[in-house]
Amino acid sequence: MASVDVVIMAAGKGTRMKSSIPKVLHRLAGRALLGHVVDTATRLAPRNIIVITGHQAEDVEGFIRAQPAAQSASALQCVRQQPQLGTGHAVQQAAPHLPEDGVTLILNGDVPLIQQNTLQALLADCAGTRLALLTVDMPDPSGYGRIVREGDAVQRIVEHKDATAAQRAIREIYTGVMAVPSARLKHWLSRLSNDNSQGEYYLTDIVQMAVADGATVVATKTADKVQVDGVNSPVQLAELERAWQQRNATRLLEQGVRLADPARIDVRGTLQCAADVEIDINCVFEGQVTLGEGVRIGAHCVVANAHIAAGAVVQPFCHIEGGKAAAEHVQVGAGAIIGPFARLRPGAQLAEEVHIGNFVEVKNSTLARGAKANHLAYLGDATVGERVNYGAGSITANYDGANKHRTVIGDDVHVGSNCVLIAPVTVGAGGTVGGGSTITKDTEPGALSVARGRQISIPNWKRPAKKAP
Repeated sequence: MASVDVVIMAAGKGTRMKSSIPKVLHRLAGRALLGHVVDTATRLAPRNIIVITGHQAEDVEGFIRAQPAAQSASALQCVRQQPQLGTGHAVQQAAPHLPEDGVTLILNGDVPLIQQNTLQALLADCAGTRLALLTVDMPDPSGYGRIVREGDAVQRIVEHKDATAAQRAIREIYTGVMAVPSARLKHWLSRLSNDNSQGEYYLTDIVQMAVADGATVVATKTADKVQVDGVNSPVQLAELERAWQQRNATRLLEQGVRLADPARIDVRGTLQCAADVEIDINCVFEGQVTLGEGVRIGAHCVVANAHIAAGAVVQPFCHIEGGKAAAEHVQVGAGAIIGPFARLRPGAQLAEEVHIGNFVEVKNSTLARGAKANHLAYLGDATVGERVNYGAGSITANYDGANKHRTVIGDDVHVGSNCVLIAPVTVGAGGTVGGGSTITKDTEPGALSVARGRQISIPNWKRPAKKAP
């Protein structure tokens, strides 16, 4: 098969989105529409990926520069279309960057759910010599270019605005995706005219040119409308989001995951589940999340960049937010119990059978097997030993105003309620910290450490009273 060069159209204004954000940067499943398309294109291992920008070009080009594909072997670059004079004019801007020995695959930055296998089928139908169009039958084809055939042979695409009443009755529409030999594409682009109702250069006009030149034009029809649905309004974006999430939910159910309600789960990244996982309603999964065998996720949880081991329970209303870097992913050990109303932040690493209770926050800390912090506590930049009991209202004071410092709590330590451990500090194994203590110095193993003011009681003391007016 000839080398493939991908062109992605991303110059449009998207007026109907009613937003200051470029249309292709609106998010579906937690990622920009254009990001979905770039990732799919990258999986085809093309020679080049060319993104055509226009409206708010600086924002779109900044997004492209931040993509992993921009640093990969595939050449990812942007060209600008200024002004925007139609789809044909857009591809004309990319033409100088298209080697003539390959095939050009044209995609749209606002059609995010196109799949790799569909594009591979289109490229196979192109076979390096034919003009291949991706089409679909639409219940309501209004606004789309119609596929006009003679028998089975494709003769032309007619834009809706220029179509006759008979042509508007055609349900097969052009999706905006095509594969075409690059040398012939460049020749046809040079012949485009803007003699139409919009005064624009239509890329679809090359179909009629190809037929006139004796080239073979084929249509690869997909039955999966969701793959080729574009986004032009907030309503369409919401509809496509629900369609995508429903497909995710079905995939999880088929793998054996128990979803309390398939309509109330959002996956905005990758979610991998082992056997017998249970997920309650209104949970959101972001980034990279893995759930081990028998994990239970309670209602209304947000889990991002986390690995939760077998048998762990995350009770309702928990927020688990690992960092994007692998070293900052949250790790929850087998049999651990989290929540309800707990927060695990980047770098939280919990071993087996750890308990993190309501309104407890853990950040950049490791808790060894069986450690417990059950109520209203903060552990930041801490190393916590096995079987530690960390009292309600206690915190590690890890920040001195300029630098972070670490607290080390040995095995079998008991920290009473309302304690402050001011880092850097080490509490020796087996020690006890009396309630209400502020610990500023290392403690010996097995010691009782109490650091608080002496209690004073004043008998018959009267509170101040308000003065009479």
